[in-house]
Amino acid sequence: MARPNDEVETLLKEYADLIAITAGDAFKARAYEKAARAIGGYPDDISRLDADGLRGIPNVGRSIAEKVLEYLHTGSVSAVEERRARIPAGVRELIAIPTLGPKKALRLYEDLHIGSVNELAAAIEADALRDLKGFGAKTQENILHGIALLQQTGGRIPLHLAVDTAEQIVAELSGVTGCKRCTYAGSLRRVRETIGDIDVLVAAKRSAPFMEALCALPSTAEVIAQGTKKTSIRTTKGVQVDLRVLPPESWGAGLQYFTGSKAHNIRTRTLAVRQGLKLSEYGLFDVDSGQSLASRAEEDVYARLGLPWILPTLREDRGEIEAALRGELPEVVTERSIRGDLHTHTDLTDGLASLETMVAAAAERGYAYYAVTDHAPRLYMQRMTDEKMLAQRERLRELDGTRHRMRLLHGTELNIGPEGDVDWPDEFLAGFDLCVASLHSHFDLDRKAMTRRLVRACENPYVNVLGHPTTRLIGKRPGVDADWDEVFAVCARTGTALEVNAQPDRLDLCDEDVLRAREHGAKFAVNTDAHSVPHLAQLRFGVGTAQRGWLTPEDVINTWPLRRLRGFLAKGRSG
Repeated sequence: MARPNDEVETLLKEYADLIAITAGDAFKARAYEKAARAIGGYPDDISRLDADGLRGIPNVGRSIAEKVLEYLHTGSVSAVEERRARIPAGVRELIAIPTLGPKKALRLYEDLHIGSVNELAAAIEADALRDLKGFGAKTQENILHGIALLQQTGGRIPLHLAVDTAEQIVAELSGVTGCKRCTYAGSLRRVRETIGDIDVLVAAKRSAPFMEALCALPSTAEVIAQGTKKTSIRTTKGVQVDLRVLPPESWGAGLQYFTGSKAHNIRTRTLAVRQGLKLSEYGLFDVDSGQSLASRAEEDVYARLGLPWILPTLREDRGEIEAALRGELPEVVTERSIRGDLHTHTDLTDGLASLETMVAAAAERGYAYYAVTDHAPRLYMQRMTDEKMLAQRERLRELDGTRHRMRLLHGTELNIGPEGDVDWPDEFLAGFDLCVASLHSHFDLDRKAMTRRLVRACENPYVNVLGHPTTRLIGKRPGVDADWDEVFAVCARTGTALEVNAQPDRLDLCDEDVLRAREHGAKFAVNTDAHSVPHLAQLRFGVGTAQRGWLTPEDVINTWPLRRLRGFLAKGRSG
């Protein structure tokens, strides 16, 4: 289930939106947004804190702490409920559209009585917004993009929230008497970026205790269907969970079957048919005799089909069967392969923890090296200066090697300007160990201009990593329009690594773009872009995305030894 921290973060973000709609108080709304981020990134469980403890979290004052305690004690906040009651449900539905802010949503409702996503789409198609100030052709185009994004994600769950729910349920069911094995399967096991529903599997001789236990969980809000082989529930967060109990002897076949993907399973079943076999969730059987040939372990099922075990993240029918038959299945990158994180932030800019705290947390993860890359000065709200950055560098050099001998790299996240230029002159950039360069503005440039912008940034001899390259936010903002094949080719030519950003609302590059970029010979960096200690653990999502893109340790620069990494970061510069 979601941590209390995450629940409160979501609530405070909603309250910030409600304030913006009902009062237009930008300062107050911003205060709640900051508090939401601080609580979401707080490393400990906030439900264990009293009012003083909550006020010890950055950006959490007395009023916000009181609301947090009210939610933790009662499950709701009267001030939030009151604001919700003042805003029509139709406006709240419109706010869910990416690119459409709360003020515009309220105007659409008040001026044109538009109160649903479908009504808004129809109004744009009918050109009904033409006389409404602030809703020009470009704005309407952006809104339609947002509606398309909303419809694509539908009721799908973000990866990290699905993992939280699944792991809690697996932990609960694993403690039921008679449980031999328990795990989640489906698209979640394949680490897809969004999840439709959660598939949980149990191996046991009797199913009834597990079906009853699932229905009785405090997080279960509704029992959709309950049977001896399958039970479906909906959690208090609206997530559907399907539980299947398998005979222990069928565990491997069932896990393979329910992991999918559908296309991958069609290919394995086709292989079985060609060999006179039948593959189902109960096992691999000889068609003539009905004898079970493999079923207890996934490895056995694949081996009987003449295949090595295929990692779940590769099971998308993207050539993995053919590669496996040729003995060319890649040994993909794993979390253990990653020697260090090359994109992280501290409270010097928009991070939530000090340099010392982030370094200590990284060392506890067993990293050989770790980079701090706070924002550069053109991201004006962060108020970076040369003096602040140089002071951080001096402190970082003092800490270098003092935490489990972990080496520290001083970097920065540069801003790519509209023309492809970056912060700071070359002589200042030369002092950094590495530079990540990212798009933070001007997302609406046309394809040609955006491509030229990215290419110029990659050709900069001091830019080592292209951070969250497309800038997409899953379900909220589409990626920028560029000729990505040209960008990927330039990255390969210039020695600029493409980031696989592990933040679960980014996962940028996505798996399909990773596959394309890899074909061009580009290298990659799997980074967390951590703004707090808990964010460091999100590396797992970036690694899963990298695996889906078939990346090996050779493809990923932060799996390399430090000496080799430094050679790459030099990017051909003399000296």
